[in-house]
Amino acid sequence: MYQGFYNLASGMLTQSRNLNVISNNMVNIQTPGYKRDKMVSTTFQEEMLYRTGRRYKENPQPLATTSKIRTAERTYVNYEQGSYDQTEGILDFALMDKGFFCIDTPAGVRYTRNGSFYVDDEGYLALNGSGRVQSTEGGPIAIDTEDFNVDSRGVIRVPGRSSAGEDGEVEEVEARELGTLRIVDFEDYGQLHKEDYGLFSTGQAPQEVESPSVLWQALEKSNVDMIEEMTSMMTSQRALQSAAQVLKMYDQIMSKAATDVGRL
Repeated sequence: MYQGFYNLASGMLTQSRNLNVISNNMVNIQTPGYKRDKMVSTTFQEEMLYRTGRRYKENPQPLATTSKIRTAERTYVNYEQGSYDQTEGILDFALMDKGFFCIDTPAGVRYTRNGSFYVDDEGYLALNGSGRVQSTEGGPIAIDTEDFNVDSRGVIRVPGRSSAGEDGEVEEVEARELGTLRIVDFEDYGQLHKEDYGLFSTGQAPQEVESPSVLWQALEKSNVDMIEEMTSMMTSQRALQSAAQVLKMYDQIMSKAATDVGRL
């Protein structure tokens, strides 16, 4: 009888945690570069059941393995690449292959697939709420003009051009590079730790991507499937509600056993 309390209560806690994970995925469906989370549950402290006689307890027969508790094992991150959205924004970047942008945050270097950048008050390329974008040299990238283009390797370049001045003389503007986006990758994605704002941290040494594939004026969409998340949410909600109803029945039965049957 009491085993049912463990089964149902642990099931409710597990489904509640799963709903939190699903809700977070749905909230971030419009976040560029967001990677979907998936919670995996497992049994806790499995035990072997034996059958013995009522009077003689020799030679017990094993029946099956059971567990009274189900719990969350861990949350996995799905690093599958999302689709692309052509934004035409000059500060929007997307990675078309593996790799991460490097962001210099107050807590150290963090990594992200979110290429929705902006220019901060001091004129440096940055990720909103996080920090400045690193260049291949390790420093920030200063953006002092909107007249630039970006190639597939992430090189931000101001093209050279000729223009006529107020006095009619031709002025030559030399081509120059503002910086190159630093793109890195890691051997084991399982060691990446997911943080706020779509950032990742790790103790691994980053590996420089020699030939990155950067798509300018575009953003990588999240890899969250709304239909799949809605289906998972409905399943978890029904499981949670069912467990709560049965747990209520258990409580009523135990109350009867302690009050009415106990007086006989």
